[in-house]
Amino acid sequence: MVSTTNSLPIHRRGNTQYDIKTWLKSIARSDVEEQAILNACTWAEEVHESQIHISGEPFLLHPVRVCDILAQLGMDTNVLIAAILHEVLLDQQILHNDIKNRFGKEVTALVDGVAKMEIIETINENNAFNSEKQVESLRKMLLAMAEDVRVVLIKLADCLDNMRTLRYHSKKTQQRVARETLDLFAPLANRLGIWQIKWELEDLSLRYLEPETYKNLAKFLDERRVDRENYIQKIIKKLSKALENQGIKAELSGRPKHIYSIWRKMQRKNLDFEEIFDVLAVRVLVNTREECYATLGIVHNQWQPLEKEFDDYIANPKNNNYQSLHTAVIGPEQKIFEVQIRTHQMHHDAELGVASHWRYKEEGTQHDKIFEDKIAWLRQILHWKEEDGNINDLIDRFKSEIFEERVYVLSPQGHVIDLPQGATPLDFAYHIHTDIGHRCRGAKINHRIVPLTYTLKSGEMVEILTAKEEKPSRDWLIPQAGYLKTSKARNKLRHWLRKQEIPKNISDGRELLERLLRQLNFKECNLDELAHSMTFKSQDKFLASIGRGDTTAWQITHFFNEKFLTQKTQPAKKVPKPHHPHGTVQIGGVGGLLTDIARCCNPVPYDPIVGYITKGRGVIIHRSDCPNAMRWENEASERLIKVEWNRQESVEDFYAVEVYINCFDRQGLLRDIYNILADDKINIFSSNTSTNQSDNSVNMKLIFQVNNLQQLSRTLGKIDHLPNVMKVWRES
Repeated sequence: MVSTTNSLPIHRRGNTQYDIKTWLKSIARSDVEEQAILNACTWAEEVHESQIHISGEPFLLHPVRVCDILAQLGMDTNVLIAAILHEVLLDQQILHNDIKNRFGKEVTALVDGVAKMEIIETINENNAFNSEKQVESLRKMLLAMAEDVRVVLIKLADCLDNMRTLRYHSKKTQQRVARETLDLFAPLANRLGIWQIKWELEDLSLRYLEPETYKNLAKFLDERRVDRENYIQKIIKKLSKALENQGIKAELSGRPKHIYSIWRKMQRKNLDFEEIFDVLAVRVLVNTREECYATLGIVHNQWQPLEKEFDDYIANPKNNNYQSLHTAVIGPEQKIFEVQIRTHQMHHDAELGVASHWRYKEEGTQHDKIFEDKIAWLRQILHWKEEDGNINDLIDRFKSEIFEERVYVLSPQGHVIDLPQGATPLDFAYHIHTDIGHRCRGAKINHRIVPLTYTLKSGEMVEILTAKEEKPSRDWLIPQAGYLKTSKARNKLRHWLRKQEIPKNISDGRELLERLLRQLNFKECNLDELAHSMTFKSQDKFLASIGRGDTTAWQITHFFNEKFLTQKTQPAKKVPKPHHPHGTVQIGGVGGLLTDIARCCNPVPYDPIVGYITKGRGVIIHRSDCPNAMRWENEASERLIKVEWNRQESVEDFYAVEVYINCFDRQGLLRDIYNILADDKINIFSSNTSTNQSDNSVNMKLIFQVNNLQQLSRTLGKIDHLPNVMKVWRES
């Protein structure tokens, strides 16, 4: 290691080591830029002087590496300076004015924006945004991203360097950071079209999340590397000659296949490594769009194409504006290989994404247009704060816009509409216009009528059937019903419901709540107590909130879970039973007793419960409203004792419940019910079905496992919304 200049840390590139000044000369585009970055390094070294990276290196080496990543993407001087300084605000002695006075307002805004993005790491956590301070932090982060996309690029480069040095951390930290990177930052890089960063984040994440899988795939690729390269060179030689004969100047190369993409395809299509044909791949770069299609014809003339393995992302770009032609063909030795065809400009845009705006902006406005298209979705964030909806809707929309795959459908006029994967015709209607959503009564896909819960697929033409008056249904807001996927559509519907008369909202809310309580078999529920416990000042305001859709079934069942949890208890001794696992019951005043769940009422967390002391079987746990328990209570039985669900243990066990379904018979009804249970990963103990031939009605009794009331409520809600189902409820 060479000594550093001015005590600044060295930068390592490949096997060669440079001091800071040598490194700066390799990345700086002018003397002015070189001096500006050097000034930032000097000041940052003073700030981080007492800090050591977990690898044992000087801490400043991390921001220097982040700066280098951004320099390779062609970022401007202010971004490179901000990269050097992106950690300084974590030192509480450094203020915004310190940065502003030294490096200007723009650099300060970038550094501040990166600091605000720290909140993104909590987005995957359940119930993470439970305070007004956290909510405001999320909003600030979203606005920082939208106002200057360079903030996101600095954060992605920071994440990439953290992943490259993750080996120095504990295994637990490696797993957490890798999962966070794969779930959040890699999709964000993909949404911005930065392939260079995306693929490396994905590969490094897989390395720590599935180390054995990663090691095996890397070994397979390495063992066959020589044969694969020889085969690709034969393909390139033959295709180059064919293109030259047609007067097309092209640059051909073997396309690297990344380990994560191989693994994902193996998982998605349930294939072995040997069955992944696009491990063999060729990339062809030409000058014009027309030459792309001409090259495609030449490829298909040389080798037989595979059906359903052609994608035209030039005519139909991906959501991040990725453009290319993809095809798979059968080559020599009957081996299948993939060919990607694109222009040089498309390739630059695919590799650099939004970063290409700064590298190529001097060439003309075309790149500005590409840049604006890539971040159009990000600009929309600026308007989110003006729309109605709670923080959970904001999080859902953020994930939908950034982390989900997209579908592209057509309007009757031929316009391409971009929606999240899983969107329905109703989402499409609200996307076109709020009024169309409110008046929607039906939909056609490719001129065929479909239900409003139909899942849209790319390439389909969607036509909305409307009524004259606005009459949207509150049922559209029920997640289990499957009408709406997007938070944007749900917010528009909630806004309409808020404008309706309060008596109507109260009436609808009472009906929805009573239906939920009937399904869960809560016979005794004090609505005033429930409303007050959920922070409503009156029963009417609580019911109106339900009627408007602001308070959901999930929140109510979550309250019931919390309501019957004890505040301070000691863990009860687990005594597993083969027929009914448990271990989450706390017996007040008595220790070390054997417990079991009563089969007459099958209580689940967190029903109100009592215990009955038996002779030889320990304490049997009953629901408080169980007829047997109520009879013993009337008899003033001394065997009844107080028991409660134990808050100290995580409720991972399953509990048996009896569910009754009343419906009219139809083809596929039983299949639909079983599919719901399978999707919710619910195990069925038994089922019994009886049919009344006179009126074609069906009564079903199911006994299955759940782990809490929320899961039970969600499942019953889905069954209740099936066609021909009249009533579904849990029996005592």
